[in-house]
Amino acid sequence: MRTTHDSRDAVAAERPLPQRPGLSAATRGRILFGGDYNPEQWPEEVWHEDVRLMKEAGVNSVTLGVFSWAKLEPRPGAREFGWLDTVMDLMHASGIGVVLATPTSSPPPWMGRLHPETLPRDENGQTEWWGSRQHFSHSSATYRRYAAALTEDLAARYGSHPALTMWHINNEYCTYDWGDEAATAFRTWLQNRYGTLDALNEAWGTTFWSQGYDGWHEILPPRRAHYMKNPTHVLDFRRFTSDMLLECYVIERDIVRRHTPHIPVTTNFMPMWVGQDAWRWAEEEDVVSVDLYPDPRDPFGAQNGALVQDMTRSQAGGGPWMLMEQAAGAVNWRGVNHPKPPGLNRLWSLQAVARGADAVCYFQWRQSRQGAEKFHSGMVGHAGEQGRMFQEVKRLGAELDRIGGEVTERHLTADIALLHDWNSWWAGAQDGRLSSEVDYPHVLRAWHRALWEAHLTTAFAHPEHDLSAYRLVVVPQLYLLTDAAIENLLAYVHGGGTLVCGFLTGVADEDDRVRPGGMDARLREMFGIRTLHEWWPLDAGERVECEGFSGTLWSEELQTADADVIARYEDGELDGLPAVLRKGRAWYVSTLPEPAALRDLLAGVADGAGARPVLDGLPERVEAVRRGEVLFVLNHGRDEVTVDIPGTHRDLLTGTTVTDSLTLGRYGVAVLKP
Repeated sequence: MRTTHDSRDAVAAERPLPQRPGLSAATRGRILFGGDYNPEQWPEEVWHEDVRLMKEAGVNSVTLGVFSWAKLEPRPGAREFGWLDTVMDLMHASGIGVVLATPTSSPPPWMGRLHPETLPRDENGQTEWWGSRQHFSHSSATYRRYAAALTEDLAARYGSHPALTMWHINNEYCTYDWGDEAATAFRTWLQNRYGTLDALNEAWGTTFWSQGYDGWHEILPPRRAHYMKNPTHVLDFRRFTSDMLLECYVIERDIVRRHTPHIPVTTNFMPMWVGQDAWRWAEEEDVVSVDLYPDPRDPFGAQNGALVQDMTRSQAGGGPWMLMEQAAGAVNWRGVNHPKPPGLNRLWSLQAVARGADAVCYFQWRQSRQGAEKFHSGMVGHAGEQGRMFQEVKRLGAELDRIGGEVTERHLTADIALLHDWNSWWAGAQDGRLSSEVDYPHVLRAWHRALWEAHLTTAFAHPEHDLSAYRLVVVPQLYLLTDAAIENLLAYVHGGGTLVCGFLTGVADEDDRVRPGGMDARLREMFGIRTLHEWWPLDAGERVECEGFSGTLWSEELQTADADVIARYEDGELDGLPAVLRKGRAWYVSTLPEPAALRDLLAGVADGAGARPVLDGLPERVEAVRRGEVLFVLNHGRDEVTVDIPGTHRDLLTGTTVTDSLTLGRYGVAVLKP
């Protein structure tokens, strides 16, 4: 009998916070402020200088040990903890808490040399050698044994250290492996999922191209092939990879929990990382944390930041979350790495706090002088304490200390949920899709941007979450929907909720099998669609004209049943056919409207559903978010703006009184309490 290995049968809209120590166990009523600290890169005399500067900047937390495996275990079984003992004691004596990392993301060179089976292989069978980072096979029993042994000794040695406030497991889990040991683990995973080969062959549709399997030993990871690979095979390999990495995390997490049940545990997500089902992962964390690096030159950098912050907060069950990494200035991995102009670091940091963060941290404390990231900025840059970066960090540290007691543990509420699912993303990214121009993250960002520009605060939810608390649910695109998800959407609408759904949704079931009619019949009935005749993808730069707006990326040849047509196509092969339609509280949008049109459409539907901005009449590029009773107003523009703020408030950043209106300069922020 087939198992539901990745089912989401009983997940709440706001995931209940685990009965474990959360972020409050580390923050103690303050905002954590600091970053990755790598003292092993510096002589010991610099450590004392670092402490002086940390105290000057208001740093109250550092993350230690992330990339220190070779320093802690320079040869198999050796343990050199003396330097870490010194740093832990120094932090405690200085009143600075430690988020202690297990250094298992970067094994030492000796491991790959002595145990080549621990090294991952790419889909072409080529070994990924040591000399960088993340060079481990998630399925390697040898890697897991060494990682667990070092984690065990770290937890035993430092579990009772008074500086310890949190555990940070590994770092940015992102490893794929197509090697032999991964192949064995993949077969076991598939046996647990499907039970029988007949069930697997049915799910994978292996009658196509003569792919039927007669024995489990015949199944390999989806390695390099002559032509397109079986899409469900690839989908399951993505699911497997996420689960194997999660197993690695849980092994180490359980070790430190056994030693320190009172200390919270986290690992850091990367924003919108394709390789992890972060809904599943978040359920295994005490603290949900993320790394966030918007491009300072990106005109949508603030919106992209808001999307990641909304998603991370939602993964944390609506509670506080941790900004584990950001850059004080430039990064080093883009084609051109621009610094943050004055004020932008402060603005984006306070935006994270506005959207629920109780920790604002950086990679890294002191900018490295050697190695691959020597041009990645630090809180203390190459210019030293007189440099602009450090001076801005000092100002931010003081301001976070000023507002921490007023905002920590306060929740942000949202009346609107955006639905997102990694399984749908994975399935929709197959090689044989109708349009390579349709990129799931791009579509998701476009819909979130429309809501953000309409000044509407959003949460994220899995399509099987309880949606009843939301006035409006928005589905930018969910190509793959399980039966449970479809029934959930129907129940939401039938219960009085308002749903807006984008194109190419509900096409496939959980095995990436196209549903009869090209869209699930239950959804077609809900939207008032009699027949979906054809999908009409658009070329790059091509537009389709509709009544009142232009569409991009996609269009569909629809025949309505009993729906109201809100807008029709006005040219080409689809002239006169419905582009946007509504049946009761369910809306369907068969193209991607241009940004202003999508914003106005969603703002109008939200208003009708009773979901409205925190403040009326906000200027463009001004963001207003209410966290508890505290109102954050952020100017993401370069020009001075005046904002109407009814009533009298105290600005917690300046201590001044604000009555009825507020003026904000370039990248200005106000944190207002009634």
